[in-house]
Amino acid sequence: MRLYNTLKRKKEEFTPLNDNKVNMYVCGITAYDLCHIGHARSSVVFDVLVRYLKFKGYDVTFVRNFTDVDDKIIKRANESGIDSSELAEKFIQEFYVDMDKLNVLRADIEPKCTEHITEMIKLTETLIEKDHAYPTESGDVYFKVRSFDSYGKLSKRNIEDMRSGARIEPGEEKQDPLDFALWKGAKPGEPAWESPWGLGRPGWHLECSAMSEKYLTLPFDIHGGGQDLSFPHHENEIAQSEAATGKEMARFWVHNGFVQINSEKMSKSLGNFFTIRDITDKFLSETLRYFLLTMHYRSPLDFSFEALEEAEKGIRRVYKAMYQMEEALTKSKWSKAALPEEVTAELDELEKNWDAAMDDDMNTAAALGQVFNAVRLAGRISEEKSWRKSEGGRDAWKRILDDLRKWGSVLGIFCEEPAKFLSELKECMLKRRGIDSAKVEELVEARQEARKNKDFARSDEIRDELVAMGIEVNDTPQGAVWDVI
Repeated sequence: MRLYNTLKRKKEEFTPLNDNKVNMYVCGITAYDLCHIGHARSSVVFDVLVRYLKFKGYDVTFVRNFTDVDDKIIKRANESGIDSSELAEKFIQEFYVDMDKLNVLRADIEPKCTEHITEMIKLTETLIEKDHAYPTESGDVYFKVRSFDSYGKLSKRNIEDMRSGARIEPGEEKQDPLDFALWKGAKPGEPAWESPWGLGRPGWHLECSAMSEKYLTLPFDIHGGGQDLSFPHHENEIAQSEAATGKEMARFWVHNGFVQINSEKMSKSLGNFFTIRDITDKFLSETLRYFLLTMHYRSPLDFSFEALEEAEKGIRRVYKAMYQMEEALTKSKWSKAALPEEVTAELDELEKNWDAAMDDDMNTAAALGQVFNAVRLAGRISEEKSWRKSEGGRDAWKRILDDLRKWGSVLGIFCEEPAKFLSELKECMLKRRGIDSAKVEELVEARQEARKNKDFARSDEIRDELVAMGIEVNDTPQGAVWDVI
């Protein structure tokens, strides 16, 4: 398996430091609001990475933190007239609601910033002792960026270039504009904890260094997060952890790409900001998860509701194929014929290609390509009369179904019973389009009555009316079956 390492700016063969054990840390949310589609992408990407590592037989310890004290949390809590801890806990629980819907597994360890103040104070004291940090008269403590020679190695930024754009804000007691806060002296209306420098609270960057060191042995194997965290957050984590311990912090740094909205940066000020719930009010959660996997995780992802509708068509196609194979396999009589060798070889090849796609920097887009190759192969077996009645065809369908379920367990999709998913999807599409299912049933029944009476003109008229509504009717031996187009 190869992973792109941001630190080295290239794909590298991934092997854990300690035999079969993988230690992984990913930066979680700052709990002050509902999660947006950017959070969804990052959460799904690293969920798939954990699932795939386990699929390959690794023993994974996955740590994902919650930032539950921060400037944004304090500001929102003060505006709401509640305690910051209450606000943070509310949005942590809302995070779980969203992630459960998206089938994102819980991390093994989910530490909160406020539960690790002691560890953060200890880390800050170590940095001061090693002359990598300094306290100020007002009770702030700053990290001395220039004391860490390799600062900028993750983001590939030159420290002199950074200095040219940096300045010290009025009231700050920094020795250098590049220095960043490890500890912030208490201010009125803010939560605070006792420390050697007086009442205060930790800076944002400090928590991940302290918590990753507590729960994972340094260096750990993978540190992940969104591309926006590469600088300054992850750069500062490296500086803190490595300056304090003298050890490498993490071996692989993995970052997912940005989400754009209709080719523009997502922003509340532009009116193109979507929470996960804005989307799942209109589409099934699994459709959103599928959509997030249709692009390679490092590439920018352009979100639009039109793109989501295309994703909906894709996931429906897979589930329909699964349903049709399940139905076909209920037959009890099969001819003894085998499939041609080239068909079996084709199935072998697409299975190898799926593995290769996932091993190549977790290329879910290419892996989904193999899913559709499998669906197309299943369809060809169905279309060829001698194949669909043979034991060879039966065994191939079973194998394809097993593959789809196995691959789905890694991707976190295709896990529902097909009939149940398709029923839920139909209801979702009807609701989004404002179509009354009772009215549809009434028209389909009227069309059947017209056909029975050989009133084909009326039958065609009703069919056209249904098509105009967005409904397609197929006549089967079991009767008329309708679906949303």
